Amino acid sequence: MHELTFADVLREHRRSRPEHPAAIDADFRRDARLTFAALDARVNQLAGALRTAGVEPGDRLLWLGQNSFRVLEGLLAAAKVGAMFCPANWRQSADELAFVIDDLRPRLVVWQETEVGDAVRAGRELATTAAEARWLRHDGDEYEAFLAGASTADPGVAVDAGSSLLVIYTAAFGGRPNGAMLSHTALVTQGLMMARMADIDAGYRYLNSGPLFHLGTLMTTLATFVAGGTNVFTRRVEAEELCRVIEAERCTGAFLVGPMFEQILEINHDHRYDLSSLRTSRARPEWDDMVAIDTSPWARNPGGYGQTETMGMLTFNALGTGGIGTHGRPSPVVQVRVVDALGDDVAPGETGEIVARGPTVMNGYWNRPDENARRTRGGWHHTNDLGRREADGTITFIGPATRMIKSAAENIYPAEVEGCIARHPAVAECAVIGVPDPRWTQSVKAIVVLNADAEATTEDIIEHCRTAIASYKKPRTVEFVEKLPRQGFAVDYDALDAQFGGGGYPGGRNRSA
Repeated sequence: MHELTFADVLREHRRSRPEHPAAIDADFRRDARLTFAALDARVNQLAGALRTAGVEPGDRLLWLGQNSFRVLEGLLAAAKVGAMFCPANWRQSADELAFVIDDLRPRLVVWQETEVGDAVRAGRELATTAAEARWLRHDGDEYEAFLAGASTADPGVAVDAGSSLLVIYTAAFGGRPNGAMLSHTALVTQGLMMARMADIDAGYRYLNSGPLFHLGTLMTTLATFVAGGTNVFTRRVEAEELCRVIEAERCTGAFLVGPMFEQILEINHDHRYDLSSLRTSRARPEWDDMVAIDTSPWARNPGGYGQTETMGMLTFNALGTGGIGTHGRPSPVVQVRVVDALGDDVAPGETGEIVARGPTVMNGYWNRPDENARRTRGGWHHTNDLGRREADGTITFIGPATRMIKSAAENIYPAEVEGCIARHPAVAECAVIGVPDPRWTQSVKAIVVLNADAEATTEDIIEHCRTAIASYKKPRTVEFVEKLPRQGFAVDYDALDAQFGGGGYPGGRNRSA
């Protein structure tokens, strides 16, 4: 009686606002202009089809495709049957996709042929457990045929609101990605928080133009859904298409990063598209003339500190306006401490590890019992990130205890890129740093030592990485040196930053701060 699952939110929207638009898909207009009543009926059909196919509570569903209303539909169907839903990064290489398939061992894989089919098929061939799953192509007739024979009645499965629903794979710290398991309660609670911070209500129309395998986009997707607003989906992130959809659907919000602003300004310099419904923060005068100025707390002071494992945001800058700390104050639904190696609080102003607990903290990583024990020691989630509690109670995030590079919305762990480069037959050893990039925040630079008598060019190293890992992780530039600087046995990354222009790391400080 006192629990609320993610599916319960849909059930209540169907009762409270049955004819209100819930989901619109710019690429699937024929069958994707769904009211909450229609969305709930389709979700019930998918849930029933999943149960007929043998999906049980705790099973995993894997999405291997670009943005679609079916991501929200699949997440909700998983919520109704007690399963977990994982939208994977479709930009990954075949090896990386195979790793996710084998690690997650899904009961059902929904995949897409358009644009990503070659990579998905290659990953399926490499995965040793692919045959255990049922594979269902969504951009053809298979998906709709799968739903067609199922009942629109609610399956009525009893589901614990604290159970895991969403699995998001993190960047590969320690050499391999880990699937963070987030509960129904985490999704609903963070959705309510983001709705409050961004002034999202039932009239909000959010353009899902960012990657739905990333919480940077999904946080607002979920907030819009929880608030009873309308989620608009587009598969292609192209400036003219975004302008067309914003005008046609009167979108009030969208996930836009720096380069896209510039491209929209170029496309719409003559105001051929009416973007006046779109709420954004203030920018250049020519941008402000096209859009509505967002006055929400989030727009006035966006961001904060968080990670996938805490359902996105753990602190909000808007809650710390005028404070000492650079990353605001904790969300009111969590507790945050800064501790030393023994788990004791450090004094205000001193650096320690950020730890947290609360309903938005993950249930753990899928299939990682040892790592889960380490990360939850003492009853707190250990973030592996360094920070300070300032004298006024605000938080300053300093940087990862493990190294990380930020490229636009993507997190890149140098250890993964270094491991890839080290497998090149000409490479003796290597190190990877981030260098400031005016467009992407940082770009990846590799410093490489070649084996004696071996030869390799910058293009050789970059192409080697492009074929083995996601393209956005490959180095943009390569420097060849005779040896790497070291502090004892460890590579001296501060020296490499100083020599090769490294900087711009998350937190605005060098890696060892």
